Amino acid sequence: MKFFHTADWHLGKLVQGVYMTDGQRYVLRQFIEAIREEKPDAVIIAGDLYDRAVPPTEAVTLLDEVLREIVVDLKTPVIAVAGNHDSPSRLDFGSRLMRQNGYYIEGRLRRTNDPVVLKDEYGDVHFHLVPFADPSVCRQVFEDDTITDFNNAMERVISNIKFDENARHVFVGHAFVTPHGEEEENTSDSERPLAIGGAEYVSAHLFKPFHYTALGHLHQAHHVGDETIRYSGSPMKYSISEENHKKGFFIVEMDEEGNVAVEKRLLNPQYDMRTVEGLMEEIVAEQPSNDYVFVKLHDETPVLFPMEKVKSIFPNAMHIERKIVRTAATMEHTSVLGDEKPDDLTLFRYFYAQMNDIEPDAETEKIFAEVLYEVKGGMDR
Repeated sequence: MKFFHTADWHLGKLVQGVYMTDGQRYVLRQFIEAIREEKPDAVIIAGDLYDRAVPPTEAVTLLDEVLREIVVDLKTPVIAVAGNHDSPSRLDFGSRLMRQNGYYIEGRLRRTNDPVVLKDEYGDVHFHLVPFADPSVCRQVFEDDTITDFNNAMERVISNIKFDENARHVFVGHAFVTPHGEEEENTSDSERPLAIGGAEYVSAHLFKPFHYTALGHLHQAHHVGDETIRYSGSPMKYSISEENHKKGFFIVEMDEEGNVAVEKRLLNPQYDMRTVEGLMEEIVAEQPSNDYVFVKLHDETPVLFPMEKVKSIFPNAMHIERKIVRTAATMEHTSVLGDEKPDDLTLFRYFYAQMNDIEPDAETEKIFAEVLYEVKGGMDR
């Protein structure tokens, strides 16, 4: 059996006040063309179809267009679960009715849930759909007060699954899975934490009963411990922290015994998201581009109307900042500020070093002292 594994579409995503809808449509057209060419038996979307519980109209329209083409026109089943950004009730609405047409979506966690069963020449493949649900929801669903964190919540959910020994099994879920349930950094700062204080992590050992585990939530494609436990990552970049990610989806082929071969297929963005840095005169001399750029200026002196100048070359520029390197001088002034009531000159030296990464010279300090004298003299009169 062949299926595609994707996740974290985040339709309706805003980055620095810019809607990503056109870029999302651009990469999803490539995804649909891959379905047309490869003819998979199913498509998995492992959560976060939308970026928010109440998505904008354009995002709903785009999802409707994509699902209609995949399910109705290409006759390819779609198997999906709600993620932490989705509204469980909205995605769950009409789900039983849509199953008849090949769209299998689980929005809400249920105590018992029959798997989606697809067949190939070797027999049945059971897809177990587990939507995102925090421990408080699991406690209520299973009436079990011992569920206190995401790991034992997932353990409880999996223990309730009935495994057919004659079938192959695929888990579809949305969680923060690490090799042993230990704390790890998120792969993107565009993904919000699931919990505070280390309670969000789930051990990869829980997924050993499955032949393949299709996960969503983390935006960088990777496997967790075992190569059969995978995050597909998001289909496009949603933060400059994802600048070096290679975005795409997985093509998974499963044999008679449940062994899988996984191929990464890349998606080409309409516009890249990248960092540009240098002096302003260097930046405005670059080749014009529509990429979403985050600019780091190296100029030591203030630049008037920097964004206007940057946008003359990069019209989709999203952010601009001064690049300040912390030096020994800066750190020295920081330690001085730890003393009680630093004098005005010390404060000025610290501020100047922070902004310019060099010590103020004697002439600059003299000008500051003269201005300070005039200001204080005016306050005394």
